[in-house]
Amino acid sequence: MTMTIAEKILAKKAGKSSVEPGDMVEAEIDYVMVNDITGLPAFEVFEKFDCQPLREKTILIPDHYVPNKDVASAEQARAMQMFAKKYDMPNYFPVGTCGVCHQVMIEEGFVAPGRLIIGADSHTCSYGALGAFGTGVGSTEAASAMALGKLWFKVPESQKYTVKGSLEKYVMGKDIILHIIGEIGVDGALYKSMEFYGSAIESLPLADRISISNMAIEAGAKAGIIPPDEKVFNYLKDRVRGDYAPLYADSDADYSEVYEYDASEISATVAKPSLPENTAPASELSHITVDQAYLGSCTNGRIEDLRVAAEILKGRKIASDTRMIVVPATKRVFEQALSEGLIKIFLDANAYVSGPTCGACLGGYMGVLAKGERCISSTNRNFLGRMGHKESEVYLANPAVVAASAITGRITDPSEIE
Repeated sequence: MTMTIAEKILAKKAGKSSVEPGDMVEAEIDYVMVNDITGLPAFEVFEKFDCQPLREKTILIPDHYVPNKDVASAEQARAMQMFAKKYDMPNYFPVGTCGVCHQVMIEEGFVAPGRLIIGADSHTCSYGALGAFGTGVGSTEAASAMALGKLWFKVPESQKYTVKGSLEKYVMGKDIILHIIGEIGVDGALYKSMEFYGSAIESLPLADRISISNMAIEAGAKAGIIPPDEKVFNYLKDRVRGDYAPLYADSDADYSEVYEYDASEISATVAKPSLPENTAPASELSHITVDQAYLGSCTNGRIEDLRVAAEILKGRKIASDTRMIVVPATKRVFEQALSEGLIKIFLDANAYVSGPTCGACLGGYMGVLAKGERCISSTNRNFLGRMGHKESEVYLANPAVVAASAITGRITDPSEIE
């Protein structure tokens, strides 16, 4: 029986020779991750089991309210700290050592091809960029996996997306996934695995592939998987924890839908409020002014993203009526940006630079929008009130568009200011 990547991973982890869409399987989890928001309810459930956690398989990463913004978030962080101390958890990444959870998971070598990883955060699907099956779960499910190392899955149908050709300058992986979501809608891949192929995907750096997999959930997908290649294997050298075995779809595997795109026809794309499917070319939105430009998050906070933005910002200033916030995704990204002089470029442009945190992305703190304000953001969601007041607006875009818009004070295709 032929299978897709998702089906092969679930079959292997369930100890079966084959599976097909709709099957229910109990599969072995390689890792389970919780953050500071989802950790507290997971710990409360876990304590009722009266057992020891699978220490090596459990990763604890505070990132949403880092540093703590109030008493409630301090209590969440404290609960994680005490759980880690009680069970002597080896994979706890406290404030000052970590960053945005999904980037930490990748940087620290937990993610690798062929692995099955769950996280109590919807953007766990990011790990598909390295050929893993990553998917978000609830805190109760995470607690169960911490105890048992297994979880039940319904095998999803798979879709195939092929993007051929070359992207234009300043068009990135973010634009590919926004373009796709704009076509299929936010429920176009509901409980399906999106697999991405084609010369345009193969040419992308790993950072851009992560952006694509990260936003698979915005189309309703269970996972977003890209076949691993030498770029992935090279990245994992001296980084990956343990052994791994990449899995690939059979050439005649069955897909519920097949889509094909010409990369040259994909432009720098913006998702208008208040859904990621509400897309338009950045060049068509130049009349829309912005109060804030945000660069960061698990979608676009990697060093490659910061380099793109810094190239555009170098020698320029942020518009007087616009503020820009730059948040490297992890401590490692921050350190590299410092060593490359990127942080100075941001500061010279009058941008505000923060340590790693998810705060602004979810409207938690540090970058919250006031009534009537607009933000051009490199994040993944622009739901009503996502980053602040319910009457504020969030426009999603790639790092180049965010930087260009910060300079002009309005949504701007970067080619306009070359």
